[in-house]
Amino acid sequence: MGPLLLLLFSCWTLVGAQIPLFKLRSVTLTIEPATDLLRDANATLWCRAGVSSSGTLTHVPVYTFYKDFTKVFTKKSASSELAYPLLHVRYSNTGKYKCRVEIDGQGETSDASKLTVTGVSVPLLQLSRSSLSEGEELTASCSAPDETGVFFFYFYVDGREMQDQQARSNRADAQLRFKGGGVRQVHCDYTVMLPPRSTKSNKSNTVTVSVRELSFRPVLEIRPVAEVFEGDQLSVSCRQEGNSNIPGGLFLVLTHGTQLLGSGVDHVNSSITAKESGEIECSFEVGNVPKKATKNISVTELFSVPRLSVSLAEVFEGDRMVLTCSSAVLVARRLSSEDISYALDSKGPPTTTLGAGRFSVRAPPYHLNYTCTATARGITKHSLALPVRPKVSVVRPSISVVGRVILGRPFQIRCHSEWGSLPINYTLFRKYEPLNVTTVSTPHQEALFTATIQESDDIKLYMCEAANKPNNEGELSPRLNASVIVPLSNATLTALPAPWDVSEGNELILICGVTGTPPVTFKWYRKDGDARLLFAGTANERSMAHRIHAVSRDHSGSYYCEAVNHARNPVCSQTVLIDVRLALWKKGVIAASCLLVLCVAALLCVLRFKSRRGKKEVTTELSVKPSGSKSDDSLTASLAPDTEAYTAATVTEDRTSSSMWSVRPATAASDEDASVGSREPDVEYTEVVHPQPTDPTKVVLKKGTDTVYTELQNAPPSVVADAAAAAAADHEYGSLQYADLKNTHPLLGPDEDYLHGLPVPVD
Repeated sequence: MGPLLLLLFSCWTLVGAQIPLFKLRSVTLTIEPATDLLRDANATLWCRAGVSSSGTLTHVPVYTFYKDFTKVFTKKSASSELAYPLLHVRYSNTGKYKCRVEIDGQGETSDASKLTVTGVSVPLLQLSRSSLSEGEELTASCSAPDETGVFFFYFYVDGREMQDQQARSNRADAQLRFKGGGVRQVHCDYTVMLPPRSTKSNKSNTVTVSVRELSFRPVLEIRPVAEVFEGDQLSVSCRQEGNSNIPGGLFLVLTHGTQLLGSGVDHVNSSITAKESGEIECSFEVGNVPKKATKNISVTELFSVPRLSVSLAEVFEGDRMVLTCSSAVLVARRLSSEDISYALDSKGPPTTTLGAGRFSVRAPPYHLNYTCTATARGITKHSLALPVRPKVSVVRPSISVVGRVILGRPFQIRCHSEWGSLPINYTLFRKYEPLNVTTVSTPHQEALFTATIQESDDIKLYMCEAANKPNNEGELSPRLNASVIVPLSNATLTALPAPWDVSEGNELILICGVTGTPPVTFKWYRKDGDARLLFAGTANERSMAHRIHAVSRDHSGSYYCEAVNHARNPVCSQTVLIDVRLALWKKGVIAASCLLVLCVAALLCVLRFKSRRGKKEVTTELSVKPSGSKSDDSLTASLAPDTEAYTAATVTEDRTSSSMWSVRPATAASDEDASVGSREPDVEYTEVVHPQPTDPTKVVLKKGTDTVYTELQNAPPSVVADAAAAAAADHEYGSLQYADLKNTHPLLGPDEDYLHGLPVPVD
């Protein structure tokens, strides 16, 4: 395997050695010795190629030179550079040069280099002959030695250019003809065109030419010559002098300016009327050579050219105007004013003659040019045209306002006439008194006035006048009619219903009203610290309402409104305080609740009253205990529980009203005091429950608050009486309430009134 790889590598190396690799890196062009050269210098263009290769190149490079994108030279060379020589450079060598190198399909072009050559060769002039007669021709040849390009050749005689020729070669010929005798100097020059440039050569050599004048010439005679006036008759004669030896003679022409007076062979005679000064010429032509004789005549005017004028400085349509035609200069010794007649040339309205040169005519409604003529001694002269441009009289103007009229503020009034020639003077009146005047001179200019009113009706006091005729009244406009905006004032806010009579659930209407001109934009605000916008709207009335449906207590607060119209002066109303009250049904509920409470309280009072009355009817049990001893020998009076009286004196728990009286037992100290002060026994009174009258057999006695704790058992009436008296004397522990046991207790007879001495009950 190793020997095989070595063999393949060796073969590849041999193949690579036979086909060298190369790269064309760059191509440059240089001009030596410089890019700016004088004519006849030598220049060399070097094209150099930068090539990188792995061996000797098998293909020869091809070099190509270009001048202004045109190929001028191509050559193969194995060298890395090639020279293109330019010997004795000329102006035509000026241009931009490039070179290109191509090697085996690879090509590269250099940047352009500009060569400038200054100077061209001096032209050379040659003539076919140096002597000739007047009217004969010669050939002039002008050449530019060693120059190439496009040429323009110019030929001069006595420094004046006579001909020019264009040629693509460096030589041109011209045929020259000379007029008059004498010596002529001839030279030439040329211009080389090398777009977009050109250059002009110096002047060539000068060649002298001798020209012989012809032996015959024209002769001109005019009679009279001095003091020639318009209308005088002049005699003019034109003839040839000398021996022409021309078969058939010479053809003569006689002219006066542009007017041909006559023509003929050998001589011409003419009689003319002198009209104006000028030159009279007698001429003939031999072999394309003209010969002439001229004389100037001076003619004095008998009268000047008439002038037409108009009597009015400004003419308006339909105005009567006077046109005057007159001649300012007049030769009195030859002519009088009556000898001149005037006429008006016009295609307009008919005219009326007022006198010599005066005409009356009405100005037409269009532009027209007028001319007049003055005639005397057969001479007619025309005036210059007088353009009449009748102006258009102004029509009744219109008066209006610019923008809006706001009471108390300045506003602008426009006055305008639809028809009338400019300039137009506009005057503003107030109550027929002029206030201001303005002049409109251009079509786009406007007559504007500034005014201020304090009352709405004052707007109708203004009028304006338009006038464009001098010293004449103008046209008066109608009175100014415009809407006047009154600024807003007296803003008020009204609440329906009244602010103090707003109830929950009802509708609240806030009406904002102002004084001023509608339309008005209204805004409603609520003050919650900062003003909060509730609603805004525009109306064509002076008031507007904002409705709040189903108000609640949350709608209580301060409200105000703001209004503004086109005057842009916002006004605010006063602040209205809205207090939303409770709804009627809530008031009814509260009233019913109060009535219910009152009824319950009344019922409780009635029940209490009845319960107090019932206490007086309950059987009272009293317990008497001696104060000096706490032993069991206390005297006790009670109702035996097993007796019928005890049962009758008892009430059930649910019918009892808790009313009983008792005397609290004395404390130890009180017992001692009592024993010291008196040995009388202490009586303890206990308040018992007084039931309503009931069946004594069915009453159950209960222990507790409503139970008699001390019983008076088997006590005689005297003991009970003594105990009651003692309790009355010592009443600081509570209140006593006596029960009428006389008639209610079954054990007491009707005559047993032994309890009459008890103290009166105290609540």
